[in-house]
Amino acid sequence: MSVHISEHFTFKKISKITAFPIIMMLFISLYSVVDGLFISNFSNNDAFAAVNLIFPLIMIIGSIGFMLGAGGTALVSKYLGEQNKEKANKTFSLIVYATITFGVFFSIFGALLIKPIVYLLASLSKESAQGMIDYAIMYGQVMMLGQIAFMLQNVFQSFFLVAEKGRTGFFFVLAAGITNIILDALFVAVLKMGILGAALGTIIGYIIGGFGPLLYFILKKDLPINLGKAELSLKDLFKSLYNGMSEFVSNISMSLVTIIYNAQLLKAFGVNGVSAYGVVCYVSFLFVAIFIGYSIGMAPTVGYNYGAQNKKELHNMLKKSLIIIGSISILMCAFSLVASHTIAVLFSRGEEELIALATTAMIIYSFAYLAMGFSIYSSSFFTALNNGAVSAIISLCRTLIFQIALAFLFPLIFGDKSLWWAIVTGEILSVILSSIFLLTMRKKYGY
Repeated sequence: MSVHISEHFTFKKISKITAFPIIMMLFISLYSVVDGLFISNFSNNDAFAAVNLIFPLIMIIGSIGFMLGAGGTALVSKYLGEQNKEKANKTFSLIVYATITFGVFFSIFGALLIKPIVYLLASLSKESAQGMIDYAIMYGQVMMLGQIAFMLQNVFQSFFLVAEKGRTGFFFVLAAGITNIILDALFVAVLKMGILGAALGTIIGYIIGGFGPLLYFILKKDLPINLGKAELSLKDLFKSLYNGMSEFVSNISMSLVTIIYNAQLLKAFGVNGVSAYGVVCYVSFLFVAIFIGYSIGMAPTVGYNYGAQNKKELHNMLKKSLIIIGSISILMCAFSLVASHTIAVLFSRGEEELIALATTAMIIYSFAYLAMGFSIYSSSFFTALNNGAVSAIISLCRTLIFQIALAFLFPLIFGDKSLWWAIVTGEILSVILSSIFLLTMRKKYGY
């Protein structure tokens, strides 16, 4: 049964409209997880740490696609709700072409930044890190070649839902993810290309996930939105950037926080600290992908009903979403607690010190899953309501202000091991902030 964004949503219909975006986000997250798994088992700890060190910079560049996709989806959905299809098509096309333009510029800019950033971070290590430095520069510079495709993939994963073709979007991401896994196995495990092979496998996956949908929206003419002639409306472009600012802030902030935590861990534990944090992040990527995928799946329906001024349905979707997210959060926490040691072993090649450090980190981090889903959905909810300011404040505080402040404060007060508890505390504070905004904005939006 197909589900339209204009319908009344039951739990069953919510599961149908969010299933494909959740799976899409899981496969996108698998890019980094698969790279890490193959590198950790078929290369060495320096290479594994290198990927974890440089990946935040790659995500900062790629987050431009998340911003344009989320912000553009809110605006295009609103135009469709107002029955202005021509305007929706022109805005959609403008966003895609802007993504390609930004992709070219920021790929070059990112490639130039990699070397100085790697040397700056490595200089903080309590031990020699030259092997990690060489691997990180190689991986980062190769990965920048695929940033245009990665940005497009992030944009189209949102617009497939507006076009009511979530299944098709899923198949593109599935093809990209499977390609990445197969090529990682071939390049890293069989041909022993190491970190270079992992980067090439990921880029080829990006190309399938980014340029495949580009052709689809050009050739498929019977969709609610089509890629064609754009209208150079700076107002719509800035509105899309503004609407999606929270997603941009969230992705950049998480990446900056990862860079800062890596720096703190290098000082406290050396290369093993970065590797342990990498293990935690790989699990977190998958769990956060579920929350983000759910939020992406619900965003077009929120944007549509906001445009149609259907306040009763806005209330219905928010209430059911909070129940679903709460249930998923409890399951995630329980799984992480039970599986922490097993997962640490998978990424550690039998290195006892790394296994112990990663296991401890995962056990503590498990409690963060109880909180983060609510903040992620709240931010996305306000984005879909075209309130980019509130959405950005929630994201900025959750992923940057709280985390960075606590990352420096906790070790000074409680010692190095308290870094993991700083993450949990930051998530709890962000839930409190999100709840305040949801309560104070109820009368304005009528949800």
